Amino acid sequence: MTNVIACIDDSSLSEYVTDASVWASIKMEVPLTLLHSLEKAAITTNKNDLSGSIGFGSREHLLGELTELDEKRAKLSLEHGKAILNDAQKHAEAAGAKNISLLQRHGDLIETLTDLEDSTRAVILGRCGNNNDMNANTMGSHIERAARALHNPILITVGEFKAPTNFMIAYDGRETSDNAIARIIKSPLLKGLTCHLVMAGEDTKARRAKFENAKALLEQEGFKVTDALIAGDIYPVLTQYRQENHIELMVMGAYAHSKVKQFFVGSNTSKMIVESTIPLLILR
Repeated sequence: MTNVIACIDDSSLSEYVTDASVWASIKMEVPLTLLHSLEKAAITTNKNDLSGSIGFGSREHLLGELTELDEKRAKLSLEHGKAILNDAQKHAEAAGAKNISLLQRHGDLIETLTDLEDSTRAVILGRCGNNNDMNANTMGSHIERAARALHNPILITVGEFKAPTNFMIAYDGRETSDNAIARIIKSPLLKGLTCHLVMAGEDTKARRAKFENAKALLEQEGFKVTDALIAGDIYPVLTQYRQENHIELMVMGAYAHSKVKQFFVGSNTSKMIVESTIPLLILR
């Protein structure tokens, strides 16, 4: 059975992640899994450095205390994670979710999501983790890793989440954009919402043909589409259109360039994620 997976931690964004995951699970009529990943904490004390002037017996005693402390820390982290998940479950139930499961895993979050990919319908993430200020233009390191590693849709929350009434597709005619259109058509997630199909750049015959084909595909599936092909650079065009048309959800393909090429030319995906004030749905 496929699930919507909400990635929960103890940051202030987890409540919004939960709200978004409830919306997605209801729209797609699939169960909701609340996931908390117990990632390895950095250990500042190096047990191998306990040498020098202290004797062997003292070192053994200190190593024993450190081991006991690590065990206590691990136990507390486990209990804290369970409390976080229980609170999120109560919030999800109050928001209308019915079929909820809780999952706590040890290890790297992205590796865990990759392991669960076959049973995942969509992943919900907060843009910032618990070590970042959600009001700052920052992006947690897990976001790009998830977008590159996972093949499931990824919904990124950037603040308080409200069920959207419209969405904008950032279309550029590349394979990632065409794949995004195909996934939108197949999924019930965005059905019933007004669609804005926006393309930035030159209005050439080839680009216009791909743009009109994408619009036709969406309209054939019942979407009400407002289209706009606007001259200009991608980021300012999309930002201005989003603001002027009160867009509530951005939909886009992710990372068309390799990491090496991205280093030299930048990434529109990352720029949109970092500076967006609305949720983003990333499709590969």
